[in-house]
Amino acid sequence: MALPPARRRALVAALLSSCFLAGTAAAAPAAPATVAVVARELPQAFAAEATVEAVKQATVGAQATGRVVELAVKAGDAVRAGQLIARIDAREADQAVAASLSQVAEAEANLANAKRVHERNRELVAQKFVSQAALDQSEASYKAAQAQVAALKAAAGQAATQRSFATVVAPFAGVVGATHVEAGDLATAGREIATVFVPGDLRVTATLPQAALARWKRELPVAVELPVLNRTVTAVRATVVPIADTRTHTVKVRLDLPAAEGLLPGQFARARFPTGTVRALAVPPSALLRRGEVTAVYVLDKDGRALLRQVRTGDTLVDPKDGAVVEILSGLAAGERIAANPVAAGLGAAP
Repeated sequence: MALPPARRRALVAALLSSCFLAGTAAAAPAAPATVAVVARELPQAFAAEATVEAVKQATVGAQATGRVVELAVKAGDAVRAGQLIARIDAREADQAVAASLSQVAEAEANLANAKRVHERNRELVAQKFVSQAALDQSEASYKAAQAQVAALKAAAGQAATQRSFATVVAPFAGVVGATHVEAGDLATAGREIATVFVPGDLRVTATLPQAALARWKRELPVAVELPVLNRTVTAVRATVVPIADTRTHTVKVRLDLPAAEGLLPGQFARARFPTGTVRALAVPPSALLRRGEVTAVYVLDKDGRALLRQVRTGDTLVDPKDGAVVEILSGLAAGERIAANPVAAGLGAAP
């Protein structure tokens, strides 16, 4: 039997409502994972900005003047020790070498003649045909010719060395970090050609004020934050450069790093030098919700509801067990629980 239209509409509405409620119950979010807010003893540290650099790095430059006729490498190329990097026009140096060799040949001919004259005078002196003064004169000329040959050979060697400067080669095996000229540029003595470094063997150099250097507990490890890799590593070794800057009164500290794939010289880092311990409330950085200048967390009340609450944070410290944690200065109390994933907790708390 057909139902009246009003009755049929009421029945359809009731069915849709029951389906909606069932779907809502099935999709109800699970309780969010939480983190307990507790006070803990944390190492206190002085944070210093640092720069990643290669332990072994060299910038090769020109030692001769001339046009760059060939640039054999580009940034990122791997090179062997002695491999060609650039070639400079060597025509002027070739002419200098040729001129030096000609002067050596002339001096050697004069030396041979002076030797014959001296030997002849020695025989004539024995036969009483020339005086002892003539022999002394020929001996002096002979020795002067020998010195002239030695001087010109040294000059020829110097010209050959200058000629070799027209070829710029890699000082060691590594990677070309940058090139500073292009083919056709004019190279002058001292102009940089390319920078070569050994990848994998890296360190960071940080600048410490004298007060922080005095408070640094050197027996404790130094943590180095690498934002580009989103990780924190422990320095293998710390070396204080034994000279202070006279203008800023700061000291440089070099921190050798463990192998870290993806790290490049010149990148930013932050070194944390331990200065003692502090008892503080701290939470994982992932539990913080940052929006502009506002930092907040989702706090779970006694009914399990996630409520947004603004907090004031301090330094990022390193817990020996949990790794990096953020100090909470205000907004939370010990014993409270916060959502481990604030984004998921916020979606669950949304109406």
